[in-house]
Amino acid sequence: MCTSILQVAKNGTHMFSRTMDWHELESGPVFAPRDYEWIADFDQRTVQNKYAIIGVGRNKENAIDMSDGVNEWGLSVQKLTFRNGTNLYDEPQADKEQLAPYEVPFYMMGNYKSVADIVEHLDEIRLMSGKNSAIPYGYPELHYAATDPTGRIVIIEPTVQPMNVIENPIGVVTNAFNFAHQVEQLEDYMNLKPDLQKEGETSVVQPHISTGSFAGKKVPSSAYTPTGRFIRAAYYKEKTDQPTDEKEALISSWHLLNSVTVPKLNKYQHTHSVYRSATCLESRSYYFEPYNRLGITKYQLTDEMLNWKYPHFYNIDDHLRLTEVMGE
Repeated sequence: MCTSILQVAKNGTHMFSRTMDWHELESGPVFAPRDYEWIADFDQRTVQNKYAIIGVGRNKENAIDMSDGVNEWGLSVQKLTFRNGTNLYDEPQADKEQLAPYEVPFYMMGNYKSVADIVEHLDEIRLMSGKNSAIPYGYPELHYAATDPTGRIVIIEPTVQPMNVIENPIGVVTNAFNFAHQVEQLEDYMNLKPDLQKEGETSVVQPHISTGSFAGKKVPSSAYTPTGRFIRAAYYKEKTDQPTDEKEALISSWHLLNSVTVPKLNKYQHTHSVYRSATCLESRSYYFEPYNRLGITKYQLTDEMLNWKYPHFYNIDDHLRLTEVMGE
């Protein structure tokens, strides 16, 4: 599960927000320094990142498993569950960068400056199953959303290898296999601009993707399915006022995430939104809220931190915070 939303403010600020839908909270805010060395699970090869990153991840032996974040160039990559479309290699591809699917965001943010940089080097990466890996890890099914301060956002899918790149001017990503079909379904809810994207061209996220007419169109359902969340996020993002700056973009993003945040529904499904986050690509600010706390914490990748030599794992406070007023 998971839902990602990219908004652009009037001053050019880009806010990339998401829900992380999982069984339990396993990760927290983390900083990874420049030149950080880690060990890839498939072949135990040493990888050295170039760039500093701040985001959410968990500490592994000899590595950091990072779900999303932003690097020093403003590149942000998120991983999302991707069922029934994943094509992983079983046999070694020794002439390529052999990665477990969950290592991709950390590798990309650690080594690339932009979406264009990722696309240029995508042929160097091969996603590997755990069948012949040094550390067994099964067959993780994930795909990825990547964006940068240019406003270009793409979906990177392992339906084939090298992976497939899908331009996404809608600025919303969920877990469905067929993105084009999701966009077709979206036309039942709004009239999309005819020139939204020309085939074969790169695109950037737009403040508005419709003609502004909703007459005679459907209203989104409350379903938590990937398509239900995609339509709901795109629909309310389209109708929401365009924020002015980073602060307004954060507020807007959090309210949009409310429409796709999955509560605990253990009787009906086994995942819920264990955390929500938002990344400002220009200021390299990372905003984080775990499920129970109902309050946002800001982490920022500052210029000073670019000289730090060691990773830093921040404490997670996943308890309800209240402002109590007693008496008058």
